Amino acid sequence: MRFIKLCRAAVLVGVGASALAGCVGDGGASGSLPPAAFVASKEQPGEEYIIGPLDQLSIFVWRNPELSAKVTVRPDGRITTPLVSDMPAVGKSPAMLADDMKIALSTYIKDPIVSVIVESAQSTFSQQIRIVGATEKPASIPYRANMTLLDAMIAVGGLNQYAAGNRARLVRYNRDTGKQQTYNIKIGKLLKSGDPTANVRLEPGDVIIIPESMF
Repeated sequence: MRFIKLCRAAVLVGVGASALAGCVGDGGASGSLPPAAFVASKEQPGEEYIIGPLDQLSIFVWRNPELSAKVTVRPDGRITTPLVSDMPAVGKSPAMLADDMKIALSTYIKDPIVSVIVESAQSTFSQQIRIVGATEKPASIPYRANMTLLDAMIAVGGLNQYAAGNRARLVRYNRDTGKQQTYNIKIGKLLKSGDPTANVRLEPGDVIIIPESMF
């Protein structure tokens, strides 16, 4: 009788441990994302570009060519142009930087009209899609408007032979709430079965984590 009770206790402990492992392995995923079409029904602009370090910018001041310049954003996130030194640029959209340049130049000229064009984008982390784990070539790739999970996986060569694609996670920072959210994604169903419901739309800054299979 005592032996039977011990066996039952062991089974209960084992079940509890399995449930706990399942909770931990879930990684706090908050659910699934809605599917996205393989080809967008219509192209539309993505989120506004945010300037990052080493981006090359063209600063144009209307009717004042001597104040216009092509500059590279320094590693410290600032730029220097004629009459304006150490202007913070990183973290701003081109329109925001143009407004700040207009204010700075107003000290020297009346009602300046300033335009900022991103000539070469180096893509900050907030603008990249990062794919890590069991893929053929983990990488950070530039985000583009209407990008989907399929596009990202093609860019990194798909899954490797050890990948547990259907246990992958997508980590996304919610700018509205200031919190990080984790979603379940089924990369195996997408790439191996061609399941269109497994394709999801990506957003700038998304991180895709692909674990290895335990078997």
